[in-house]
Amino acid sequence: MEEFKVQKSFKGSGSSFAKYRELVLGTNSLWYFLKYELVMLLSSSVPGALGLFLRKKLYPLILGKVGKGVIFGRNVSFRHPLKIHIGDNVIVDDNTMVDAKGSKNSGIKIGNNVYIGRNCIIYCKDGDIILKDRVNIGHNSVLFSSNKLVIEDEVLIAAYFYAMSGGEYKYDSDVKIIDQSGFSRGETVIGNNCWFGTKVVVADGVKVGKYSVIGANSLVIKDIPEYSVAVGSPAKVIKRVEVK
Repeated sequence: MEEFKVQKSFKGSGSSFAKYRELVLGTNSLWYFLKYELVMLLSSSVPGALGLFLRKKLYPLILGKVGKGVIFGRNVSFRHPLKIHIGDNVIVDDNTMVDAKGSKNSGIKIGNNVYIGRNCIIYCKDGDIILKDRVNIGHNSVLFSSNKLVIEDEVLIAAYFYAMSGGEYKYDSDVKIIDQSGFSRGETVIGNNCWFGTKVVVADGVKVGKYSVIGANSLVIKDIPEYSVAVGSPAKVIKRVEVK
């Protein structure tokens, strides 16, 4: 799957206002634009309990779906918000960006009881991201998809994690990398009940089997079998997880 390129999508004529609506909102509706701007103005950066209350009431007006008991921190930003679907009892902490950008994708689906730490970036370029129930993502983590990234149930992720689906380029091509359309080797899937240490990177198209543990600072570029402990750069399996 080729990667959506932001620079290419904005070549040619068009007002800054039109480009803003395309980049941020994903729709040309003037009514939706006014609603989005008003909601963000009134609630995005409001501190304390009042801010939590306003965001709880107003954000469902601009998102595709918001379940019960969802908490949004301060300065959470959205792009293509109508393609963002959030389940029940989710916490999205301060300064997080949730970006479902794309012209052909379904967007971002977040299950129930998910925690997304502060300063995280979850973003698409015509790809999809699915976070299933009870996923916990540490602060300053990045999830990227130009294809499909799936994190199954009850995955625990420490801070500064990076996972991608897509973002591949042909470094030996005569075409400059900046001018290439990126591609993906396939879906990236993290099985249920996995545990990732801090600063782990999961490369495009990798499958991490269920109940696996990936040590801090590891670079995962090949599939990891289920019930494995893997460490290193590149990550290698060092033993099997014995579930009691």
